[in-house]
Amino acid sequence: MTTTASSSTASHSHHLSPAFPGRAPWGTAGKLRAWQQGAMEKYLQEQPRDFLAVATPGAGKTTFALTLASWLLHHHVVQQVTVVAPTEHLKKQWAEAAARIGIRLDPEYSAGPLSKEYHGVAVTYAGVGVRPMLHRNRAEQRKTLVILDEIHHAGDSKSWGEACLEAFEPATRRLALTGTPFRSDTNPIPFVTYEEGNDGIRCSSADYTYGYGSALADNVVRPVIFLSYSGNMRWRTKAGDEIAARLGEPMTKDAISQAWRTALDPRGEWMPSVLRAADQRLTEVRRAIPDAGALVIASDQESARAYAKLIREITGSKATLVLSDDAGASDRIDEFSHSTDRWMVAVRMVSEGVDVPRLAVGVYATTISTPLFFAQAVGRFVRSRRRGETASVFLPTVPDLLGFANEMERERDHVLDKPKKDGDEEDPYAESEKEMDEANREQDEDTGEQDMLPFEALESDAVFDRVMYNGAEFGMQAHPGSEEEQDYLGIPGLLEPEQVQLLLQKRQAKQIAHSRRKPDTEADLLELPAERRPVVSHKELMELRKQLNTMVGAYVHQSGKPHGVIHTELRRVCGGPPSAEATAGQLRQRIAKVQEWATRMK
Repeated sequence: MTTTASSSTASHSHHLSPAFPGRAPWGTAGKLRAWQQGAMEKYLQEQPRDFLAVATPGAGKTTFALTLASWLLHHHVVQQVTVVAPTEHLKKQWAEAAARIGIRLDPEYSAGPLSKEYHGVAVTYAGVGVRPMLHRNRAEQRKTLVILDEIHHAGDSKSWGEACLEAFEPATRRLALTGTPFRSDTNPIPFVTYEEGNDGIRCSSADYTYGYGSALADNVVRPVIFLSYSGNMRWRTKAGDEIAARLGEPMTKDAISQAWRTALDPRGEWMPSVLRAADQRLTEVRRAIPDAGALVIASDQESARAYAKLIREITGSKATLVLSDDAGASDRIDEFSHSTDRWMVAVRMVSEGVDVPRLAVGVYATTISTPLFFAQAVGRFVRSRRRGETASVFLPTVPDLLGFANEMERERDHVLDKPKKDGDEEDPYAESEKEMDEANREQDEDTGEQDMLPFEALESDAVFDRVMYNGAEFGMQAHPGSEEEQDYLGIPGLLEPEQVQLLLQKRQAKQIAHSRRKPDTEADLLELPAERRPVVSHKELMELRKQLNTMVGAYVHQSGKPHGVIHTELRRVCGGPPSAEATAGQLRQRIAKVQEWATRMK
């Protein structure tokens, strides 16, 4: 039976495009995409109890999982299905998708016997966490397939992981799905296999992986154009000091964070400028994709409301506002998905798994900076419906975000063990875990923590900074509304990837030629091509400070002067603040000066 099913699906695979779309109930396996068929064939050949499929957002994990569920039900391997999803909206989305291929799931199930009209239930991880024994009893009574959607959520808390383990340990089959990089922590995710590498660190082992790079090559997902904006920021600390800095310039981690939050403040000029640019980009995209929509991902409800008001002022049209404590949030997402409205503004809940295929333009207006959340957020815009579509995501010029944008094709596993700390080096996972906890909070409302931070945004403006596409960077800085910015915003929304690359190269060449013809007095912006304007990360700043301290330490022994005296002399000669607040350029200047002093003494 297995061999026949496998060969049946294989016979259809040779004449199908890898991106061939469609639902695939059992008996119509020819509608599967190439990766889905590959995963199906591997599963049918091995018939494992546990199977982990890692596939990039937008690739079609739901179709694969439901096709497999249909096969297992049809061949009486299982008698019922339980889908576990991260949110209330997603469990309803699963039930709707399952109904389209004849699998009836109850998304409202809470307790007691299930009506005979259903093949199973759709629940949330939080629901399993509350009543694990209820689901264990169901799995013990009838042969059950458990589909664990975005299974990394089972590692969000120890209690959720333990509840999933208790509830589904008796299940006949377990299918785990994820579309994003796993967390880095010591919470093992239930039903995931870990293998120890040569370095002694255990990492998750997927049974089938289909990454963004592969999906892009197969035209299954859209390529993403990232448009980055910098600008001048000014804020006040708790001590009353006013600080001014340019977003994207080398700064300490705290300064980057405060400049970033200043940019996202709806009362400044940065957000209105970026929203105006994103709306222009949406207008261009809609020339080729008439129903294309845009999404702002906000940090909190207050900001979301303010952004929605700005969009109304900029466009003259109302934006769909989605807040997690709103009872109608799920319905609002559905309404937007099936409409031709231009804009939706949401707090974190839309960042993962929510299927709105017409979203083509995004504004990343949150200060969450983990690779997991970033991948989830960008995943909302990459679902391809026709060949040649591109997605456009607007970002603040923040080192972490630009790094994530340039590493979209990297595949990550779940690291179970932390590397041992060497000497006094900082734990590279600590900050990521702290941010991950913030990103995975159940509530999206303002917790009052913002008021406790020593920070007040005063003013901001925006500068078009660069475009990132396919790992390369293009463009020179330009004012919002300028001809140079319009050249990039006006890239057609329906192009082959090679055409996008070529067009970006031509736009940059034109911008450089135009810049050379301008008098020096008009060059009020840093006019260098993007690839010659690297953004210095906090890690690089740490390395420079470490290098400076090492050089100063060596010079202490050579000169006999105390550390403090040498650092003070460096600040006097080179200028600038203490090394903890110095920019990368200032640190390099001091390193060169210490080297010069040391050479003279030899």
